[in-house]
Amino acid sequence: MTIKDTAEAWEIRATDTPFVGNKTSVRTDDVVMPDGSVVRRDYQVHPGSVAVLALDEEDRVLLINQYRHPVRHKLWEIPAGLLDVPGENPLHAAQRELYEEAHVKAEDWRVLTDVYTTPGGCDEAVRIFLARDLSEVEGERFEAEHEETDMEHARLPVDELVRLVLAGDLHNNCLVVGVLSLVAARGGDGLDALRPADAPWPARPFTS
Repeated sequence: MTIKDTAEAWEIRATDTPFVGNKTSVRTDDVVMPDGSVVRRDYQVHPGSVAVLALDEEDRVLLINQYRHPVRHKLWEIPAGLLDVPGENPLHAAQRELYEEAHVKAEDWRVLTDVYTTPGGCDEAVRIFLARDLSEVEGERFEAEHEETDMEHARLPVDELVRLVLAGDLHNNCLVVGVLSLVAARGGDGLDALRPADAPWPARPFTS
């Protein structure tokens, strides 16, 4: 048996989109099950996201603190954002988010991991990048709005982040997956063995 996720699409007898929002929508599909029965499944349709685990020369991860209304929490996170344009190169989107949210650029980019955040109820796919060789961006800062106007920044050592994750003090999906993937990669073949920044991403295909 090969342990690997595989693409598969079961028959859909009917579909509807009862809600369309600014960035996402809700879809209802009548899906044919293996036994022939038809079951209704509701899920959020999402454009996809990127996140950046930015690691500085002191082995600290760049963090942002942002209010997340659905969970009524201010969460410590890594820079992240939506794929605003269909087919957008995820690396370009990640570079944009790192600049806009942290006013930082990086010279070394790798794919850290790809995840489906909540596949039971949403089709969001996230590519998490590792960014190294950081430096501040010169010039005017990006003008923040909405939740980002209250954003705080910090840098924390990797070991301390792992401790806080396992203690249940940090909950953001991309931060948790990103920092634990970083530690796993270091304990395996090393960071230089990670996939290149332009590695294919079947969940959100791009051309350049």
